[in-house]
Amino acid sequence: MANSTVVGQAALVQPGPLMPEPPDGLAGLLGQHRGPLTVDDDFLVLDDPLEQEDFSHALEVDGRTLQESILMVQGMYCPACTETVEAALAGRKGVVSVLVHAATRRVTLRWDPAQTLLSELARDVGQTGYRLLPMRQALSVEHRLAETRLLMWRLFVAAFCTMQVMMYSWPFYITEPGEIDPVYDQLLRMANWMLSVPVVMFSSMPFFQSAWRDLKLGRIGMDMPVSVGILVTFIASTGATFDPTGVWGHEIWFDSLTMFVFFLLGGRYLQSRLRDRTAGSLDALMNRLPEQCERQMADGAFEIVSLKRLRVGDVLRVQAGQAFPGDATVLGDSATVDEALLTGESQPVTRLRGQSVVAGSYNLAGSALVRIDKIGRDTRFGQIVSLMEQASTEKPDLVKLADRIAGPFLILVLLSAGFGAWYWWQIDPALAVPIAVAVLVATCPCALALSTPSAMLASAGALAQRGILVRRLLAFEALCKIDTVVFDKTGTLTQDRVVLREVIVRPGLEREQALRMAWPLASASLHPVSRAIAVQAQPLASNAPNPSDPGSAPVAEPVDLVQERPGSGLVLERAGGGQWRLGSADLCELDEAHLLEQGRSVADAPCAFLCDEHGWAATFVMDEGVRADAPAAVAELREMGFAVHLLSGDRLGAVQRVAQQLGIDQVVAGASPERKLEVVAALQQQGAQIAMVGDGMNDGPVLARAQVSFALGHGAPLTQSQSDFVVQSGRLSELVQTVRQARRTLRILKQNLCWAGGYNASMVPLAIAGYVPPWLAGLGMALSSFLVIGNAMRLSRLPGMPVPEPAAAAAALSVR
Repeated sequence: MANSTVVGQAALVQPGPLMPEPPDGLAGLLGQHRGPLTVDDDFLVLDDPLEQEDFSHALEVDGRTLQESILMVQGMYCPACTETVEAALAGRKGVVSVLVHAATRRVTLRWDPAQTLLSELARDVGQTGYRLLPMRQALSVEHRLAETRLLMWRLFVAAFCTMQVMMYSWPFYITEPGEIDPVYDQLLRMANWMLSVPVVMFSSMPFFQSAWRDLKLGRIGMDMPVSVGILVTFIASTGATFDPTGVWGHEIWFDSLTMFVFFLLGGRYLQSRLRDRTAGSLDALMNRLPEQCERQMADGAFEIVSLKRLRVGDVLRVQAGQAFPGDATVLGDSATVDEALLTGESQPVTRLRGQSVVAGSYNLAGSALVRIDKIGRDTRFGQIVSLMEQASTEKPDLVKLADRIAGPFLILVLLSAGFGAWYWWQIDPALAVPIAVAVLVATCPCALALSTPSAMLASAGALAQRGILVRRLLAFEALCKIDTVVFDKTGTLTQDRVVLREVIVRPGLEREQALRMAWPLASASLHPVSRAIAVQAQPLASNAPNPSDPGSAPVAEPVDLVQERPGSGLVLERAGGGQWRLGSADLCELDEAHLLEQGRSVADAPCAFLCDEHGWAATFVMDEGVRADAPAAVAELREMGFAVHLLSGDRLGAVQRVAQQLGIDQVVAGASPERKLEVVAALQQQGAQIAMVGDGMNDGPVLARAQVSFALGHGAPLTQSQSDFVVQSGRLSELVQTVRQARRTLRILKQNLCWAGGYNASMVPLAIAGYVPPWLAGLGMALSSFLVIGNAMRLSRLPGMPVPEPAAAAAALSVR
């Protein structure tokens, strides 16, 4: 690129209190690095404070300063691997807590930097055969391609050898014993054996490595039955090949061996692809920032720097299709951006010079020049990532139950296989091995363990694409039990600004005349009340009267004639003398008796008064405007069978007006945070299952008390920290969409559990009875896992949700 230079992405590892000086070779390697950072065998890069900013943050726990790191675990293929990784970290010096999630392959680790180093913990995990990597490196295109290539090679070898073995085994299926000449019979057996060796030594290696890793730790993983089945089949068939007069001399199972290895690898490949479509949707959202960006230097040229080296105030050039690396101000004429992550809107928006763009949004047209205002975790995108990380590393109760029963179930599988082999050995020794292998392979509980997390993560990813963040996966199940929805009023059902509801005028004056008179004053102020009046008066502005003669032809009124009196209102000095005033009752010198004459609506709502030389002219009654989608959302919730309540700290009159517009009968007004908590607790004691929707800081306690809680994206951070779902757009229609998605999630989750449980329960007796050959067992195991994840994949898109074409195009450009 012209006029560009490159700044290396890695800094030297800075030794901390416990950290030794890095060796010269490593320091030189890091100092000369020009590509994305990778973790070497010593894992020292994980100790670099600059690198840790991507995956770690400090937190105070019981007076101690700890680090919480979220990393990816490379090498995990089944839920049983979680126990192995957790066992490698739990109890280590300096480790406070560890949680591993199988579906997302993430580990959440809380550790004390004063007692240990992250590189030491990574080495402990490395000794068990897994690797801890930062998510940006683990999810990089290069890394994923390398993993996919290796898996594809294993699958290709298994497929090629399976076809050849089946060809050489076909004569055994169509002939009777003794029909084939012994020489050719032995030749076919040897050919099958040689073709099976690469399947066992290369294609099956992931199963053996995982099983051996678990054995060294004294555990039984899900690859243990598969590995035992492969080895037993290969050893028995090898014995029958080289010793035809032995017990199994007339039977070999190389065709079953190669076939079920092919099916297992094919199922694992499809699982990884589908996992990228389900849990991977969260990964894509959380890792959408670019690794490099173009920073403007003092001479106006641009240099390519790592995202980690950005500082507030840097000027960047963001190309079309790239995501903005931080919250920034537009310096060019304009920028067309996609903010679907924050708002759920698929349509692009235009930001003009001086306006702000947010980190994680895509630049859709041309290069944009921006100045960085916030970076890292200070950005809104950083806060969203923190919320999503918490959800992606959480283990719902059903997942924890599946993890707990995985070990005992696998022991039961091994015992069942042993019983099947012993039973059939007494009847027909030639059938003992294939039946034992079929039991080992067919009953592996992979589908059962994947059924819950795959469904919940797919659903969370779909909602995230719409701008709805799931903070607790457990909330999906709880949301399906809700029968009551409680709304806060201000900022939730109503807009965060006041609107003009009514204009009361003195006799002889029309509403339009009053608005024209108020326009010169209201347009000169940014006060919310003035802006509400100005919005209504602006269409009449061209007909505004001359203040000195209200009946004269319209003229433009200079704004500098208006004086603003803080806390009171606005005063306009007339050209011919006298004043027009717009503001409080005190500013207009109105007494209490006059206010009572205005009617009950004035006493129950905020007002602004307009006075001229003749005295009081008009009263502008304000109100909070009900959100445009609130009536439809409340109506849909009632149609779905929910009881709807309105709980607010505002005045009774204001609350009742909103309730009447929305058709809400259950209303509590003037409620303090403590009173809100009492009301919700009383409803719960009556048996109500409550979903609370709020946005203010005073809603935090009641959000925490409710069974399920929703916070709007513009709400206070405390409110969002206490909620289960965060609706970025603030649209109440998304609440209805989330409820429907939760019901779909629970329905598909039940389908997955029924299928996986029924499959495993039925395959054991069928395999022991001899009705399931090993190759069919391998096919059934692969297809059951594929069916579970494929069914969960239906949740990865919301019904009727449009495909955001601009965002999709930008994402494709960024990947390339």
